[in-house]
Amino acid sequence: MGTVAASEFSFKVGTRIDGQHGRSGLISTPHGDIATPAFIPVGTKATVKAVLPETMKDLGSQALLANAYHLYLQPGSDIVDEAGGLSKFMNWPGPTFTDSGGFQVMSLGVGFKKVLAMEAVGVQDDDVIAKGKERLAHVDDDGVTFRSHLDGSRHRFTPEVSMGIQHQLGADIMFAFDELTTLMNTRGYQEESLERTRLWAQRCLDEHERLTAARSHRPYQALFGVLQGAQYEDLRRKASRDLEALRGAGGTEFDGYGIGGALEKHNLGTIVGWCCDELPEHKPRHMLGISEPEDVFVAVENGADTFDCVNPSRVARNAAMYVDKGRFNINTARFKRDFTPIDETCDCYTCANYTRAYIHHLFKAKEMLASTLCTIHNERFTVRLVDRIRESIDGGYFQDYKTEFLGQWRGRVKSPED
Repeated sequence: MGTVAASEFSFKVGTRIDGQHGRSGLISTPHGDIATPAFIPVGTKATVKAVLPETMKDLGSQALLANAYHLYLQPGSDIVDEAGGLSKFMNWPGPTFTDSGGFQVMSLGVGFKKVLAMEAVGVQDDDVIAKGKERLAHVDDDGVTFRSHLDGSRHRFTPEVSMGIQHQLGADIMFAFDELTTLMNTRGYQEESLERTRLWAQRCLDEHERLTAARSHRPYQALFGVLQGAQYEDLRRKASRDLEALRGAGGTEFDGYGIGGALEKHNLGTIVGWCCDELPEHKPRHMLGISEPEDVFVAVENGADTFDCVNPSRVARNAAMYVDKGRFNINTARFKRDFTPIDETCDCYTCANYTRAYIHHLFKAKEMLASTLCTIHNERFTVRLVDRIRESIDGGYFQDYKTEFLGQWRGRVKSPED
């Protein structure tokens, strides 16, 4: 853990799932505690789209994650710093996370959307790029040169630049700058990238240590190393061991770890397990980019403590609603005269006050309120699911709850009653 003001951040393990890496716990930060496992909603540009920060607190969110790349471009990390940090800037009273910009390296470079799982279709190509996309980012051993998606201006991210931006943003938990590869990259490139990410992680630790000392007037910010390695067991285990062994010039260690990288969905639990075999038990582990219920159960039982994803809010803006049986689209004709809540069992503001027919109308009328009401429901659904998973771990009935929930979960359905 960091040597300067490290007492402001801690992690305590609670109840363990028998025979597995999964556990409950408590992360303590300068802006409050996070009971784990916990879902961390994504507020990319210092806002969860369409929803007030106060509403996110009301629906049970314990922390929010914002994006360093986007806030660097607009409004500028210096402005967030001048405002007193991310929490004050966005009027969010709880803990905050920022990612490093590493995902945007891959996204701008090859044009894929933000998804954790990909399909390795048997094609390997280190120059892969999504159809119809232009390469906006170029990686070298020192960092990444990219063009802004906003205005085409050129910028340069290095580990030191990423650390400087994230320190200015002031999040309680930051991530080291990494290179996210795709499943289409060759084994040789995966090995080169893993070493590049390790060297960047060392530079992040050194700069984090320097900035922590220079900014002692600010609350301590925890730094998590990010594990890559795609679907290769030896690379995932090596990344875990390598990052655990890293120290800054003054002895600073990583405060926790992020498990990143593109991977095939059916390998999620196996890969998380490989990493957690090697990582120290007394530090928290964050899974980057998941929220689907079946993925959450698998990640938690294999050792993930926290995780984030844009999906609950993104699909809500496209009329997709989560209920215990699956995900359904509320803008279809069958809901035009349905005067029941989205989910009779849900305790969210939307379900307490509005009907499916009204929300169907909002989407058909292209009213902004549709996104607000549906995002509230989906975020509450995901937060509540993970709260119940945590309760089941502490209560000793995780496997029973997993079996019960996934026994009714069917993915995409036409309606909750089907």
